[in-house]
This record gives sequence, C-alpha cells and structure tokens, in this order.
Amino acid sequence: MDLQIQVDTREHKSEWERIRKQFDKLNVEYFRSKLYVGDYQSLDNPRLVVDRKKNLQELVGNVTQQHERFRKELIRANKAGIQVVILVEHGQGIESLEDMWFWKNPRKHEVRYRTVNGKKERYVISAKATDGEQLYKSLNTMRERYGVKFAFCEKKDTGKEIIRILSGGEHE
Repeated sequence: MDLQIQVDTREHKSEWERIRKQFDKLNVEYFRSKLYVGDYQSLDNPRLVVDRKKNLQELVGNVTQQHERFRKELIRANKAGIQVVILVEHGQGIESLEDMWFWKNPRKHEVRYRTVNGKKERYVISAKATDGEQLYKSLNTMRERYGVKFAFCEKKDTGKEIIRILSGGEHE
C-alpha cells in the first residue's frame, strides 16, 4: 500500500499503540508529527483528516464541556479548506449519525445507591447528561455549519477505517 499517514503526536499513547499495530499488519507507512487539526492525515491529501474519538462519551465531552475548543478547531479546519471526518469507535448499534438519536447515555441512566442520614437513597449518576437526541442535534448542526462528516467503527477495525477514509472512501 502506498499510503503514508501522518499521526498527530497528541494522539493518546495507548490508543495509538493499538492502531499502530493495525497499520503494521496492513503494511501502512506512518510517522508522528503535530497536525494542524485532527489525528490522522494522508500525505497524498492533506485537506482530509480523521479526528478519532474512542467512544460516544468522548464525543459528548467535546461537544459539551470542551465545546468552545472543539468548535474553534472545526472553524480553523473549515477556513483552511480541510475536511474533518470524525471517526467514533463506538461499536455495535451506532453505524450512522441518525443511530445516535436512540443512544442512551449510560451516565444519564445508571442508577446508584448511597446512604444519607442512615437511609438508603437511589440516585442517577448524572440526570442532566447529554442523551442521544441532544447529541444528534448538536452533531447535525456541526455537520451543516462546518461541513464535518462522521464515520463509525469498532475498535478492532479503526486502522482499516482510517485507511479507507484517507484513501477517499465514503463517509456521511
């Protein structure tokens, strides 16, 4: 394979090691260097980047707690003419942006118990956590406003999916 991939040096070490092994199996050349935006880019097409998210929880964090930083990165990419594809390693059940509508955020629905004044009390970890419908609406706005595209995969297929996207494969 002739594809050479630049990997951002800020990509998490353990996540990168897992993906590096997939690249090695597929005989993909790569090197690590800081990217302007995103996590992965082909030297053949520097106007296309993959921004990998380890799961929907990380994406929720980007869209909510880190919203301003995340939005600025998308604006920077858009102004530079760079197409951002957000690749979410969520796994089964989420294969398109529309599938997110039905996603139940475990933080919003996980019930725990605590003892208050000697009585056992039921509570939800984070009743205000972002759920699928809210996430879908936010991501759809980003797609429309900044031209962001989305792709989904299982962790075992991340390397192949990055290669497919950077080789010009289709995504939402």
